[in-house]
This record gives sequence, structure tokens and C-alpha cells, in this order.
Amino acid sequence: MLTRLLLSDRGGQVLLGLLLIAVIAVPVLNLAVPAGSALHVSTYTVALAGKFLCYALLALAIDLIWGYCGILSLGHGAFFALGGYAMGMYLMRQIGDRGVYGNAALPDFMVFLNWKELPWYWFGFDHFWFALAMILLVPGGLALIFGWLAFRARVSGVYFAIITQALTYALMLAFFLNELGFGGNNGLTDFKEILGFPVQAPYTRVALFVMSALALAFGYLACRYIVSSRMGKVVAAIRDAEDRTRFCGYDVQSYKLWLFVFSATLASIAGALYVPQVGIINPGEFAPLNSIEQVVWVAVGGRGTLYGAIAGAFAVNCGKTWLTSAYPEVWLFALGGLFIFVTLLLPRGLVGLLKRRKAGS
Repeated sequence: MLTRLLLSDRGGQVLLGLLLIAVIAVPVLNLAVPAGSALHVSTYTVALAGKFLCYALLALAIDLIWGYCGILSLGHGAFFALGGYAMGMYLMRQIGDRGVYGNAALPDFMVFLNWKELPWYWFGFDHFWFALAMILLVPGGLALIFGWLAFRARVSGVYFAIITQALTYALMLAFFLNELGFGGNNGLTDFKEILGFPVQAPYTRVALFVMSALALAFGYLACRYIVSSRMGKVVAAIRDAEDRTRFCGYDVQSYKLWLFVFSATLASIAGALYVPQVGIINPGEFAPLNSIEQVVWVAVGGRGTLYGAIAGAFAVNCGKTWLTSAYPEVWLFALGGLFIFVTLLLPRGLVGLLKRRKAGS
């Protein structure tokens, strides 16, 4: 089945090949090559690349629903952040009595805010399996309820984009509240261990990088399987002519809902892998601007291609990393200009440009 999926997918073959090389080469160049060597890959670079892989998985999730089903979500940052918070809660419980206040029962921020006992929704996060379940169930459940209400009411197009922005904005305001029990403005940070291993140790960073690369590879194959299947053809028909597809007897609402929930779950997994690599999760991850930026990644790479979204996430974030270091005040203008440029001159993104050049040569 893997061969059939990739047989006509040249971009996918290149992507998986690059991921395989990275999974083998990065651990060797980081852990086995001496720090003084020109071939050494620093732990900082490993963590940065791991972060970009998480962004790429998020872009993949957005491209699946936007590029193939025509659902423009400007709220996928919310699912990404919820997955990150679920992982952050597990990591906070692993601190134990090694926090600033030495309180094994409560995280530091709760001691500081005079909480007397652990809220009921923190129960179970001492266990990794429980955190994993919440990473899948909480964002998936939210997407199921939100999507069911929206698709049942036949909300689509720009109206759907607006209400997803409202969703992530509402969550951002809620998570800023100290009374909610998620660390308020400062969020969750000062993580010590994950599964008994120090979060800051080089081998842990490498393991997280490898996990992120594998998650991206499996996420890509799952998305490719979906869009190549009979369901993928129905989803594409919904994108191109929703009313006609409905009149042909297909349950359009169920198709859109299933795909939206799957996409939200992928975004949540990306957020869960992101948090231990950056060392913090706070309400800023819910910011509406983040969700808009994530759509720009997909537009730049080329929506409706999967691997194009991944390339766009890497390209934009590499540019952002450099630009925010050299000219931090320019970044937002550059982002807006990039979106206008791509919309007007590269509607099919970088992948479309490459295909056009290849066809012309």
C-alpha cells in the first residue's frame, strides 16, 4: 500500500527521503561528532529543527482541510495550543518538589496564587498515558462539537473562517485568566523531565527531534492515504461543488466533520511535540495572528499538495527566524507582504511555480 501511495507522488518521495536522512544524520552529527568539528550539529539547532518539524505537521493538518476540502480554518492554532497545554500539564506534574517552592502537590504558579488544592482537571496528568489520551481527546472533542454545530448550520467560506478566529480568540482570553488554573499570562514552563529523562539533555532533544520527524512522516502518509482514497475524491468534490455533491446523495456534513476532527487531532499532536522542545506554553499560542500565519505557510508552499504545505512551513519559519533576529520590527510587514505577493502572483505557491517551470522546460 505504501508503494501505491507514493508511486505517483514525487514530492512525497523526496519529503520522506529527506526525513529519513535527517533522522539518521542529525543524531550522529549531534551526539557522535565533537563540538569543535565543522560537521557538528549543535543542540540548539536540533531543537530549532524539531520546532520546525512540529510547524510542518501543523501546516499539513491545515492543508488537508483547506487544500482538499475547501474549509479555511483560522483557528487551528487553538488545537495546536490545546495539545501543547496537555503535554505541558504532564511536564509540570513531573517537576514534583523540585520547583521554586518545593511543593510536590501543586505547581509553582498555584502556590504563588495561593491555590489550596489541585483542580480536578489536573488529575491524571501525573501519567504519560493519560496525557497522551487528553492530547487526542480534548482537541478532537472540541473540533467534533464545534464542527458539528458549524457544518450542521451549513456555515462555510469566510463565515467559517471568522468563527474559528473567534474560537481561538475566546480561548486565548480564557487561558489568560489566573483563575482558570493554567498559569495565566506566564503559562506553563520550567519543565524538568519527560518520561524520566532530563528535558534539556542533548539525547532527549535528539529523541524529540526524531519523534517529530516520525510524526510528520506518518502524518503525511495518513493524509496521502485519505486524499487518495474514495473518501478523498468525495472530499474534493465537496470542495469543488458542495451542493452538487449533496444532491448526489453524499452526507457532506459527516465528511467535513470527520476530516475537521482528524485535522484538529494532527494539529494537537504537533503542539504536544512542540512544547518540550521550546520549554514553554502560554496563551500567546492561541493568538489569532498565529493562526493567520499558519495559513500563510500553506499558501506559500502551495495548498492542495501536502508536501507543499510542509515546504512552506519550513521556508517561512526559516525566514522568520532570520528576520526577527536581524530586523525584528520588519517581520509583520514582511508577513503581510508575503501573503499579498503569493495571493496575487503565486496562487499555487512555490510548488505551483516549480511545476510551471518544469512544464515549460
